[in-house]
Amino acid sequence: MTRFEEYAALARELSARQRGGEQAVAAEAARRRSLQGAVDQLGQRLAAQRQRLDQLGRAGGIDTPPEAPVPPAVAGSGPVAAGSTGPAADGAASVPGDPAAELAAAGRLADEADRYGREAEALAHRPVLLPTWSAPARAVAVYAGCALAGSVLMLALLVGSPVPVGGLDLVAAAACAGVPLLSFVAGQLVLARWGRPAIADGTPPGRYVPLGFVLCALLSSGFFCLYLVAFRLLR
Repeated sequence: MTRFEEYAALARELSARQRGGEQAVAAEAARRRSLQGAVDQLGQRLAAQRQRLDQLGRAGGIDTPPEAPVPPAVAGSGPVAAGSTGPAADGAASVPGDPAAELAAAGRLADEADRYGREAEALAHRPVLLPTWSAPARAVAVYAGCALAGSVLMLALLVGSPVPVGGLDLVAAAACAGVPLLSFVAGQLVLARWGRPAIADGTPPGRYVPLGFVLCALLSSGFFCLYLVAFRLLR
């Protein structure tokens, strides 16, 4: 092989190595751009999650803690992969582990956070009192419970009062008029306080005023009359 041929072979080998180096540099640059895009997308997703949690906290009356400041080493540097100890410009040798795998793990954690966020939002749109019940069933249960409690309370006051037997009719009449009203007001207060969700969707909680008044009038008077009859029979 002549010197020229040897020189040409070395030139071709150098050119091939140069092209291989350029391809490696281009592949590394593409990998870094892909990682940076994934980091940016994950950051936007986390920022959206933070904003949504802040909205849920404010709607529920919970003060959210201030957002933690970004460390200067991260804020003023180039793209940094998860788990790295310095800027990506220092080279892949300074990054422990596989950045792509760590980003994938962070993405899975973000998916889990989204799932828990959706569950929390669904719970926030449900009332505290009997959350799995429908609104009419909840109202019926509340008014019936208030009517029962009111009639028992009035019976206890009647039994413990020093009213003569002849004056029981007057007390019973007053009780039959007052117990339904008090039970209805108590049911209204309970539904207004615990019958509404932590985060309302714009519609006021259903109190079912006519239904509540009828239930309290019938149940309170009926319970009280039964108690009064039993009380007279036992004397």
